[in-house]
Amino acid sequence: MDLRKVSLSVLPGVGPKRLESLQSLGINNVYDLLFYFPFRYEDMEAKSLDQAADQEKILLKGVVASDPAVFRFGYKKTRLNVRLLVENESIMVTFFNQPWLKDKFETGNEAAVYGKWNENRRSLTGMKVIDVNSDDSIDSVYSVNKSIHQKTLVNLIKAAYEKYADEIETIIPDYLREKYKLLDDRQIVSGVHFPKSEEQSDAARRSAKFREFFLFQCGLQSIKLEDEQKNIGIEEKYDQTFIDKFVQGLPFELTEAQNRVVQEILNDMASKHHMNRLLQGDVGSGKTIVSVIAMLASVTAGYQAAIMAPTEILAQQHFDKISKLLTPLKMRTALLTGSQTKKEHDFITGDIKNGKTNVIVGTHALIQDSVDFKNLGLIVIDEQHRFGVNQRKAMREKGDNPDVLAMTATPIPRTLAITTYGDMDVSRIDQLPAGRKKVETYWIRSQKVEQMYHFVEKELTTGAQVYVVTPLISESEKMDLKNAELIYDKFTELFGDKYQIGLLHGQMPNDQKESVMNDFSDKKIDILVSTTVIEVGVDVPNASVMVIYDANRFGLSQLHQLRGRVGRGKKQSYCILIADPNNEAAVERMKILTSTNDGFVLAEEDLKMRGAGDLLGNRQSGLPEFKVGNPINDINILEVAQEEATRLFTDKKLLNSPKTKALKTFIGQEFDQLNNFD
Repeated sequence: MDLRKVSLSVLPGVGPKRLESLQSLGINNVYDLLFYFPFRYEDMEAKSLDQAADQEKILLKGVVASDPAVFRFGYKKTRLNVRLLVENESIMVTFFNQPWLKDKFETGNEAAVYGKWNENRRSLTGMKVIDVNSDDSIDSVYSVNKSIHQKTLVNLIKAAYEKYADEIETIIPDYLREKYKLLDDRQIVSGVHFPKSEEQSDAARRSAKFREFFLFQCGLQSIKLEDEQKNIGIEEKYDQTFIDKFVQGLPFELTEAQNRVVQEILNDMASKHHMNRLLQGDVGSGKTIVSVIAMLASVTAGYQAAIMAPTEILAQQHFDKISKLLTPLKMRTALLTGSQTKKEHDFITGDIKNGKTNVIVGTHALIQDSVDFKNLGLIVIDEQHRFGVNQRKAMREKGDNPDVLAMTATPIPRTLAITTYGDMDVSRIDQLPAGRKKVETYWIRSQKVEQMYHFVEKELTTGAQVYVVTPLISESEKMDLKNAELIYDKFTELFGDKYQIGLLHGQMPNDQKESVMNDFSDKKIDILVSTTVIEVGVDVPNASVMVIYDANRFGLSQLHQLRGRVGRGKKQSYCILIADPNNEAAVERMKILTSTNDGFVLAEEDLKMRGAGDLLGNRQSGLPEFKVGNPINDINILEVAQEEATRLFTDKKLLNSPKTKALKTFIGQEFDQLNNFD
């Protein structure tokens, strides 16, 4: 029996109104009800008064020593007082706004009350009355709302279990349950809802977490498999000899990590399957040259390649680098942005359409209707989390199912990589180029800002260049501009007689921004005061000092991105955080950033401290909503579930065997295409 098809109305007391209340919790059928798990448990073991800590929630058992009395006060407010004799001590128990509990107490009878203990008053603020004869030592607590009470939900779950326990079918294949010592689904439901001990609860929840993560990962693998079957990719037969010659001619050697990632990408491009790969790499790890090699391969295979960047500054920098590398190879590159004139735009798009241009660098202007490619083979999407789902989709539709390489310098924690990008293949450059020095990071409070000025002056005398970053403190660009200008004025006052000071912010026209950045790159500007427009991609090797004002206003990942703008040359580089954090979490962020330069470590910490939030960009607003597992705290279980789901979907024999029958039936139509799996 498929319990997902059994209506809740079969349970006693469930009419139209209660049905609506249950649906407001996401409970639409008997299956949903049985797998609606408690989010915590309360210890129902009675404690002695000697063990009770102040403000602790405890269960007390005793004899009713006085008649219960109800007092009314305020508007419709009540207070129920009753005395219990506990271990020969008279304890006052008070219940607020639960006058009906009066009937639960009779002088001379035993009673059990759960509530919050007040050590000073030697009294208990009661929360609920417990059946004194109950064997349950653990009480389950569920997430409910105003339209349905805890007790009602608990009674419905008990009724559903009593009636349908024998119909609960185990979904996880036996070979996995045996391998990881997991309970079957009936044991999970019983052990999570009605545990008799902490050990039983732990075993049931562990099994429930794996089950939930595994089913989710199977869903992602199913989507990925379906995409591979429906979207037969371009088989790009690139010129390996040409690529080898290009790599050998570079003024530096690729790292082992870069070589490994290049091979993964080229293998994808040469296959018949559509490439959908995410390239992760910490700031300065060398993702750009990897993408250039991929684009070069696509061109040698007879296709066009395009790279889409989130800002014009970054697009311009990509164009400068890429054209410098490819022009000597007789390959034509073009830059397409929204700020170009109609005449420039028409000329460039004309060459793209007739195939004269091999590599196109651009912003979101690439997805305009006026842009047509002759034969687009590869799309590189830089800082892919900056683009919305529809923008990325529009870019893919510019060609006949071109290969896609998404890049990000924002390290994605394992949790997000597994849950959010599970339908993509992931490559990771986990090695920095040889000779790259660690950026030394310091945190000072604003009253010590004079020390920073002296340090900056000392570094300027050695020929260093300096970034000074002010935060976007409001959605108002005017506030942002005012803040940047004030700091610009201060640095001009201090250093303007000897050094050139520049200002960069989001309200400037694009050509002015480009001019300022070019002057900074050409060492015509010594100190650049900027908003966060320089956060991603800006590459000035001589810049070796980064000063960040109000650093506590940023998340760890964004601070790490800003820090990544220095440390790109041979000079020792420094990052100075100026912050006056007013809470422990903000202080912790400063301490973490000064302790490590590893972006992936920082991303994990950022996720733990802030949640998923902005780390996912426009793809979705947060982690998938799991009912029992926590992807951050239960990362080990999540990783094992992903490994097993991936292994299952790459093993045709196992996938189509009787061992996975219940799993395939449960997931249903998502598995319909598996008979064609090859």
